[in-house]
Amino acid sequence: MEKQYCRVGAVTPISNGRQAIHLLEYQYQNFMDRASSINDAKLVEYFEIKAQKIKKILENLV
Repeated sequence: MEKQYCRVGAVTPISNGRQAIHLLEYQYQNFMDRASSINDAKLVEYFEIKAQKIKKILENLV
């Protein structure tokens, strides 16, 4: 078995269309759920910021 390497911070582009919107909606809801279930204020803030960024992308797509 050969070793496999990946670039740190590499991003897979999201395809256009309905599938992209569905994926972004899922990610948004996932981050909001995580933010509501954690007691650590810094983690809550992190997840809420990630969710806000995804929401902006969704608003631009729709």
